[in-house]
Amino acid sequence: MKFLIAGLGNIGDEYAHTRHNIGFDVADALVEKHKGTWRMDRLAFVAEIKIKGKSIICIKPTTYMNLSGKAVKYWMDKEKIPLENLMVVMDELAIPISKIRLRPGGSDGGHNGLTSIGESLQTTGYARLRFGIGNNFPKGMQVDYVLGHWFPEQKEIIKKKIEASVEVIEDFVFIGLARTMNRANKIEITL
Repeated sequence: MKFLIAGLGNIGDEYAHTRHNIGFDVADALVEKHKGTWRMDRLAFVAEIKIKGKSIICIKPTTYMNLSGKAVKYWMDKEKIPLENLMVVMDELAIPISKIRLRPGGSDGGHNGLTSIGESLQTTGYARLRFGIGNNFPKGMQVDYVLGHWFPEQKEIIKKKIEASVEVIEDFVFIGLARTMNRANKIEITL
C-alpha cells in the first residue's frame, strides 16, 4: 500500500524557507529522517521512502503553488494511490503559529494550492495538514508576510513544529486519519 505526501511550495531560491514554502520544508524533514533522496522527475521533485514496510512517495511540485494540482494528480495516477492515502501539507494564515490542523477535507480557504488540487482531483475530500503561520502582519501586507521569511524569534517554534508535523505524517500512514486527527489537533508548540 502506497501513500502520497505532497508538500506545497514554490521552486526557486527566493522562495526557499519562506512561510509559503513550509510544505517543502516538512517534506524535506520527512525524507531526511528516513534517509531518502530527492530526484527531479515529471512535475515535481520526488523521493520514495519506506517506513516499516510502507511505501511513501513524497513530492514537492515544481509547477508553482497555483498549479500544484497537476503534479498531485499526475503522481496519484502514476503510482495508483487512492485518495484516502493522500496528504497535502501547506501553510495556513488562519491558524496561529503554535498550532497545526489536520482535516479530512473542506474548503480551500483561499489557498491557491488547494484550489488547484481540488480542481485537478475534482474533490476536496483528501487529508490536509495545515501548518499555522499566524497572521501577524499590517493591513495590506499579506502577500509580503506569506512570501517572507520567519522572524528570528519564530525559528525555534517552527523547527519543533516541523518535527511534530513529520510525526503526524507517520501517524497518518500507520494509524489512519481519524486517530491521527485526535492527536494532531491537540498539539500546541511553545518555547
